[in-house]
Amino acid sequence: MLGTCSALVIVLACPSIRIVLLLATSVWSFARLYYYAFYVLERYIDPEFRYAGLFSLAHYLLKNRSRGRRDLN
Repeated sequence: MLGTCSALVIVLACPSIRIVLLLATSVWSFARLYYYAFYVLERYIDPEFRYAGLFSLAHYLLKNRSRGRRDLN
């Protein structure tokens, strides 16, 4: 809902087809980036772990990084 309201305010502030197309392209490309990030994570990082978001991924990586250091000592 926040994204929709933000997009509406942008379009109302500067109503042109160029702004609408640029905004749509921006939203689409960020959605593709987010999808690709999770595709790579689930395929190559850890197929068993289900990530809830990028913060979940950061927590998982930091937890495993510290666990790996303990295993080396």
